[in-house]
Amino acid sequence: MLRRFIDSLAARQDLAADEIPGIIDALAGDALPVEDKADFLTALATKGETPAEIAGFALELRRRSVPLPFQAPSTVEVLDVCGTGGDKLNTFNISTTVALVCAAAGVTVAKHGNRAVTSQSGSADVLEALGIPVELSPEDAARSLHDHRFAFLFAPRFHPAFRHIGPARRLCAERGQRTLFNFLGPLLNPARPSAQLLGVSRPELTEPVARTLQQLGVRRAMVVSGQVPGGAFLDELSTLGDNTVAEFYQDRGFSTSTWSPADLPLQTASLADLAGGDRFQNAALIEGLLRGRDSSPRRDAVLLNAGAALFIAGATRSIAEGWETSLGILNSGAAWDLVLALRQFVPRATTAA
Repeated sequence: MLRRFIDSLAARQDLAADEIPGIIDALAGDALPVEDKADFLTALATKGETPAEIAGFALELRRRSVPLPFQAPSTVEVLDVCGTGGDKLNTFNISTTVALVCAAAGVTVAKHGNRAVTSQSGSADVLEALGIPVELSPEDAARSLHDHRFAFLFAPRFHPAFRHIGPARRLCAERGQRTLFNFLGPLLNPARPSAQLLGVSRPELTEPVARTLQQLGVRRAMVVSGQVPGGAFLDELSTLGDNTVAEFYQDRGFSTSTWSPADLPLQTASLADLAGGDRFQNAALIEGLLRGRDSSPRRDAVLLNAGAALFIAGATRSIAEGWETSLGILNSGAAWDLVLALRQFVPRATTAA
C-alpha cells in the first residue's frame, strides 16, 4: 500500500492526517519488503516533510508508545537535548555530554535516543561505553530520573513499532538518505519533556520543527542549526560560525533569528577540533571533559550548548550565564560524579524490547 503514496509524494502531494495511521501500520509491520519502506521514506524526504506531517506521525507514534511512569511537578521543567543527526560531520557526542552537564547542574534531564544509525556513535553507544546502563525498563528509567535527575530512555524499549522500521532506516542511511525518523526521535520522548534544545542539520528546518514542538505541547524550546566553514551545518549550536535559531517560550512567543556566539570567550578552532570517533574514543573524550581535564575547543562547544540548554530549562537567565554555570560544573568534576553514580544504578525490572 505504500507504493501509491510513493507516487503521490513524487507528485509533491502532502499526506492527509487520516492517511498516517495506515502508513505507520505498513511501516511497523513485517509484510512489506524493506526496500518499499525505504523508498517511501526517501520519497517523503525528497518532497519535504511539512510540520503537519511530522506532527501527525509524532502524535500517532506517541499513542502507540509505552508510557513512562514519571510525572514531574508542574513547576519543574524536564529537559531533552538532542541533535537529529544527518549532518555527516562526524563530531563527538556533544548533545549527550551537554545532557550530563545539565543534570549535574540540577536540571531534570530525560535523554531519549538510540544506537547509531547515521554516525559511528549514537547516544546509547557512548553512554554504554561510559559504563552507564542504557536499556532501562520504563520503571527503572523513572527511578533514575527521580534519584539522579537523569535517565536515558532507549527508544526501542518505548517504541515497539521501531522494530520493523529500523532496517528501512539503515538502508536509507546506506544510501546517504536522511529520513523522517531523524526528526521524529526528539519528538517521541516518552517523558514528554517541557523544554528542548534540538539541533537540525539544515537551517531551513529550524522553524518547521520548532512549530511542530509547539503543536506537541512543549513549553520552552530552541531549534538550532550551526554553520561551520565550508558551508556545512551542525545539528548543534556552532562555535565556528553563525547559528540559525527558532525559539519559543510560554511567556515570550515565537521568534527566529541568526545568532553569533562571538561575544563569548571562544578559542580559535576548526571543525577538526570537534571530530569524534567510535563509541570508545568518544567516551574517552567525554570523560576528559567531564573530569575538567579538557580545555580545548571541544569544551567551548559543550559550554555553548549547555549554556543554551540551561537557559531553555529556566535554570539561568541567559546563554552567557549558562556558559559560566556549565564551566563551574566541569571544573568541579560534578558531571563526572554523576557518571559514577549512574554507573552504580542497578536496574530492577525487565521488559521486552
